[in-house]
Amino acid sequence: MSAIERVAIIGGGVIGAGWVARFIENGIDVAIYDPAADAVAKVEAVLVNSRYAYKKLVKVQRRQEGSVTFCDSLVDAVSNAHLIVESVPERLEIKQSVYAEVERHAGRDAIIVSSTSGIMPSDLQSKMDTPERLLVAHPFNPVYLLPLVELVGGRKTSPTVIDRAKAFYSSIGMQPLLVKKEIEAFIADRLLEAIWRESLWLVKDGVATTEDIDDAVRFGFGLRYAQMGVFDTYRVAGGEAGMRHFMEQFGPCLKWPWSKLTDVPEFNEALVDLIATQSDQQSGHLSIREMERIRDDNLIGILRALKGNNWGAGKTLANHEVRLLEAANDPN
Repeated sequence: MSAIERVAIIGGGVIGAGWVARFIENGIDVAIYDPAADAVAKVEAVLVNSRYAYKKLVKVQRRQEGSVTFCDSLVDAVSNAHLIVESVPERLEIKQSVYAEVERHAGRDAIIVSSTSGIMPSDLQSKMDTPERLLVAHPFNPVYLLPLVELVGGRKTSPTVIDRAKAFYSSIGMQPLLVKKEIEAFIADRLLEAIWRESLWLVKDGVATTEDIDDAVRFGFGLRYAQMGVFDTYRVAGGEAGMRHFMEQFGPCLKWPWSKLTDVPEFNEALVDLIATQSDQQSGHLSIREMERIRDDNLIGILRALKGNNWGAGKTLANHEVRLLEAANDPN
């Protein structure tokens, strides 16, 4: 199989554009197909942010950018691609129609990945002629900075294709996480959904505002999670006795009514208005572009700090910088 040097992006929204940024930063040529009238403008706006971010993120010579080509048809985008990335709306029938056209025009060795945040790959590949080459590669926004990508194979996905995808995403500075058992929403989004549901209840019941909840995360456990995750955080909380002591001490809390995760508030217009109004009061003075730049600056700072300790996502960045340095010093 050929190396992945040319990628086709189908759908140039926030995630698709983020993939474009990640790929071209690693010297990969990208062809984009998105019929939306403002697709070019949206992608270029993301590239402005990503180029700014990468100048600050890495301290070694960066690769020469890959090319970006906006195509008039899906056929033109996928015909020479080694990897096809589908980032269209979260509707199964739309995604399946994309795969049908891709299969007609893409090379037989091309890998097909979906950026879906929750649809199981077995459902995605159910109508394909070559289902063995499809898997989910679910990223997180901003794709060009956050290293996590969840890889999820379907019942018919080839193990060789999964291995090839895992090696590729590692080579472009990402942290592939292989989901061991197919499940809706995979791993990270299921965790996010839990905190989102509880947050809705806290706002609805008047316990906290949207800003209170964000403060609880960004000034407290969010910083711990950024470098240790869930289980290592609780292991440390157990002291010298470790996780076992923590579980014995706090395990009974699971029986206490601390969470409404078995129930959800009615998602009606009143709840939407309440959340939206408080969110506007919290951050409405900033434009989305300003918030994106602030977000990126903060993530860069966290990633650099973690890199200095060779820890977590910072270790991934450090390893990627080593590869960039090796590539810059390679006379071939």
